[in-house]
Amino acid sequence: MFQSASCEAADPRSPLERFLHAMPKVELHCHLFGTVRQQTFQALARKAQAPISEDTIEAFYTRGEKPVGVLRVLRALDRELIVAADDLYRLTREYLEDARQHGVLYAEFFWNPTGTMQVSRIPYVAAQSAIVQAIRDAERDLGIIGRLVPSIDREATTDDAVEMVRLVAAHRAPEVLGIGIDYNEVGHPPELFWEAYRDARRAGLKTTAHAGEFGTPWTHVETAIDQLQVDRVDHGYTVIDNPALVRRCIERNLVFTVVPTNSYYLRTLAPERWALDHPIREMVRLGLRVHPNTDDPTLHHVTPTRAWLMMAQDFGFDLPALKGFMLNGLDAAWMDDDLRQAWRQAWSLQFDSLSAQLLPPAAAQGPGGWPLRPR
Repeated sequence: MFQSASCEAADPRSPLERFLHAMPKVELHCHLFGTVRQQTFQALARKAQAPISEDTIEAFYTRGEKPVGVLRVLRALDRELIVAADDLYRLTREYLEDARQHGVLYAEFFWNPTGTMQVSRIPYVAAQSAIVQAIRDAERDLGIIGRLVPSIDREATTDDAVEMVRLVAAHRAPEVLGIGIDYNEVGHPPELFWEAYRDARRAGLKTTAHAGEFGTPWTHVETAIDQLQVDRVDHGYTVIDNPALVRRCIERNLVFTVVPTNSYYLRTLAPERWALDHPIREMVRLGLRVHPNTDDPTLHHVTPTRAWLMMAQDFGFDLPALKGFMLNGLDAAWMDDDLRQAWRQAWSLQFDSLSAQLLPPAAAQGPGGWPLRPR
């Protein structure tokens, strides 16, 4: 539904932002615990009588020029706040509500069962059931399809990873399509978890992996592809350091789920060079297929709309490139192929229609059609 002319005149958003908000989207790289609204964090802290002050919670949600601390927030949720399966239902429902408000019609999101079981002391079946019920309720009430991707905690043991995959396979719900791996990649390379990924593939699960996220070497991306045999790669930025590996990824049509707000590059690149030197720009220039995502939206202060806006205004990608990213997301999603093909056709038409109605004609000519953010 488009706004009336009078509403558009009062809308402070740019035409580009209105367009990116309205376009249909998939989200393939988002962590459930990274979606927690600040007021929900506060409510869970009160409910659990957790020893976390209001000032500490405020600090968790403060993101400066050199952001740090996302992983400590995720650990705090397991350690202090998630005490019942209903808490996971709430987080899932609120995430899907928030995503749907930004045109997301399909979302695959990560959850770490090991922390839930070992730290929060919630059994796997109870936790999965709560998340899946929220997914089903959101699809019925909001029209968004949610899918769960249990994720290996690479800071735990390899035995924990194997056990997680065993539980996923033994108690698999239709909404659980595959596995991932996340948390701190430094010192925990992908190849350590080959056995868990082998078992996942044998069980018919799809696979993805965080690799090349924290400035770790391109070999992490290579081993995720060759040894773990992933279907797509999360982050993957250091792939650009190996031209031969780039060519292989292009030949395989591999999609990288990238994150414009990735903390590592905000910390390590100079502000005036960040948008120019960010590896996402080079990945696209080299011909790799990427798809933008939010990762930890409430902690990164980003929405699906803003993630796409950064791709245009910060990195300068033009309208044809944005349409390609949208289709990359559909191709990389672990959805039914009939739905994928139907959406590829319908979304392409919708993208073109929305851009014609909401964007100035110059936008179709490339990044000069909208103002780039100064960096």
